[in-house]
Amino acid sequence: MGMTSAQKRGFGATLWDWLTTVDHKKIGILYMAGGGFFFLMGGLEAVIIRIQLMSPENNFISAGLYNEMITMHGTTMIFLAAMPILLGLMNFIMPLQIGARDVAFPFLNSLGFWLFLFGGVLLNLSWFTGAPDAGWTNYAPLSIQSPGHGIDFYIMGLQLSGAGTLMGGINFIVTIVLMRAPGMTYMRMPLFTWTTFVASILILFAFPALTVGLFLMMFDRMFGSAFFDAALGGNAVIWQHLFWIFGHPEVYILILPVFGVFSEVFPTFAKKRLFGYTAMVFATFLIAFLGFMVWAHHMFTVGLGPVANSIFAVATMAIAVPTGIKIFNWLFTLWGGSIKINSAMLWALAFIPSFTIGGMTGVMLASAVADYQYHDTYFVIGHFHYVIVGGTVFGILSGLHYWWPKMFGKYLHEGLGQLSFWTFFVGFHLTFFIQHFLGLMGMPRRYWVFLENQGLDTGNLISSIGAFFMSFGVIVFLINIILTTIKGKKAPRDAWGSGRTLEWSISSPPVHYNYKQLPLVRGLDPLWIEKMEGNKNMTPAEPVDEIHMPNGSILPLIITIGMTIASYGFIYQTGNKLWLIAVYSGMAIALISMLTRSLKDDHGHHIPKEELERIGD
Repeated sequence: MGMTSAQKRGFGATLWDWLTTVDHKKIGILYMAGGGFFFLMGGLEAVIIRIQLMSPENNFISAGLYNEMITMHGTTMIFLAAMPILLGLMNFIMPLQIGARDVAFPFLNSLGFWLFLFGGVLLNLSWFTGAPDAGWTNYAPLSIQSPGHGIDFYIMGLQLSGAGTLMGGINFIVTIVLMRAPGMTYMRMPLFTWTTFVASILILFAFPALTVGLFLMMFDRMFGSAFFDAALGGNAVIWQHLFWIFGHPEVYILILPVFGVFSEVFPTFAKKRLFGYTAMVFATFLIAFLGFMVWAHHMFTVGLGPVANSIFAVATMAIAVPTGIKIFNWLFTLWGGSIKINSAMLWALAFIPSFTIGGMTGVMLASAVADYQYHDTYFVIGHFHYVIVGGTVFGILSGLHYWWPKMFGKYLHEGLGQLSFWTFFVGFHLTFFIQHFLGLMGMPRRYWVFLENQGLDTGNLISSIGAFFMSFGVIVFLINIILTTIKGKKAPRDAWGSGRTLEWSISSPPVHYNYKQLPLVRGLDPLWIEKMEGNKNMTPAEPVDEIHMPNGSILPLIITIGMTIASYGFIYQTGNKLWLIAVYSGMAIALISMLTRSLKDDHGHHIPKEELERIGD
């Protein structure tokens, strides 16, 4: 029924549907598509960096453009690729896993997506006039003194997309607390739902620090304040503290959801329940708690003194413990299982050794004394790409292969999936393993060129060759998506035949109200319990009755357009006060839209009982 009506509608009606949607599944797809686009942008920037560093004293791009390239690569990959793709997966899957029909605040969900998209587009428009060039961490005083408007685009772009992320985090927390199906107690929630919950709590507490830092930076650059200007009584190091009080929890926001993905993938393909469920939940919270106590390990060489350095070193090493608990629990889940190897499982299995190497170099960096040698070298770049690519990106690719049939009703092609995996996997280790050694040999970060006869030539060439392997893997993955969208194998409800959680109990792709009747959850892995008792499907917790669903709205998009216009005005009013007109009119558009939303009652719509009974399952 859902598909036929979509085919009958014209292009205009379909476009309007996507622009106004508040359906968590469509918003999830939008997040993944937007994040996927920025992932390709960030990947292109990375390849340009590796071409420039292929040979000593290369002149592929200029020094200034190189600084813009590394800044935009880091900023894009963290804020506009990794996070949105994760938010997309969380948006699509988490409500299905808890047996909900949508998120708590569907309108806010839509607004969050559009803010992310327009913030990302705004940031990337800076390429036409000079991109930010002070590194993705945007350290003062470099960022305060950077000429042109590049840093201003960084500030406003991240302020917009950060506001969207904060909305998403609040939304997910309320959804999980208030909208679980009957019987879905906290300790029966799937691990992916738990990690979504904890990552959302991290977003709630971490993002305000970034928001505040960006505000102070904005006033320093645009309105003549001096928060970070030491000459006028400010303090440049305060930016580092504000940035990293956000930035370290941020990397746990990036890794916890994929820990959740692996905790779904391993049990499904080992046909065993997750080993140590309770310990896994506890470890997730412990990582989140400790994640706020380690930020100054990014600042060991700043001169905070031996006491501060020692405290932060010990706290950082402590995080290895709950992470280790997780690694062993995944290994014990696999041990003795009847293991099925496919693309989703390959990415998950590759994660374990890759991420463990990243964790080991992390503990090395946690030693404040040793860090004086590692700091600002390629050793650090090796480390964080091992955890963010070998962790987050592997996890995203595992999750995409795993839930693709649920999201789109078609399987990704297995042969192409494995070709993509092996080329990317080999390329990844070629690119980043060698960088640890380049760093120990003294190669500094963020340098435009390196000199010959320093023993750095071969390592950099190997690293650049690896980047081409990774690019090939990504291209194959894209081809896989295109081909299977055209003529892929159709997926049933329980796409893998061994699904354990609620999302595998409904159609692939799900109908827009998800559940005709909310399911009754009778324990951990509720679908598996029903299967073990010989039931084909979930026992309903309620009779068939009319379903209340929210209406779509164009207002989130209009609010976002208003805020984007205002952001443009803020950037350019430094040169010409006429741009303040853009600030006021943009804010007016946003505020009038908010007022409209407040005063105009929107009670949503009901799907009548008769229609539901006619459709069947």
